[in-house]
Amino acid sequence: MDSVLQLLDELEDVMDSSKAVPFSSKVTVNKEEIYDIISEIRMKLPNELKQSKWVIEERNKILIDAQREADEIVKNAEDRMVRLVDENEVTKKAYEQAAAIIDSAKKTSKDMRLGAMEYAESVLADAEGKLKELKSVVYSESIKTDDYFAQTLDVLAENIQELRMGK
Repeated sequence: MDSVLQLLDELEDVMDSSKAVPFSSKVTVNKEEIYDIISEIRMKLPNELKQSKWVIEERNKILIDAQREADEIVKNAEDRMVRLVDENEVTKKAYEQAAAIIDSAKKTSKDMRLGAMEYAESVLADAEGKLKELKSVVYSESIKTDDYFAQTLDVLAENIQELRMGK
């Protein structure tokens, strides 16, 4: 295209350098020189147009490829977004399940602690009852032993008294 533009510039130069007709804006030009330049323009113009057409076609191909690539990038981004949303849903469900498991574990732990406390209380109450019973038995035996020793001492004292009197 530059060569056609150069030829047009050359045509302008010929016009500018041509002799002016006195008292008018017209100029005298070499007809052959003008026709030669026009002829060259006609010969080069189809090639220039072909090149321009090729450039436009290539540009369109590049734009189509770019659009196709952009569409693919958008599709991949949308697919990834859907996967991330799905993963987010899975994560939410996992957190919900984890929370349910933790709640269940806390409840089970509380139930076990209460059960252990109830069992310990039952064992301690049973031990308390047996100790009271044992204390009662020991107290009762202690009274019997005390009575036995008291009777034995009384008998000894009587024996000692009889011995002293019988002397």
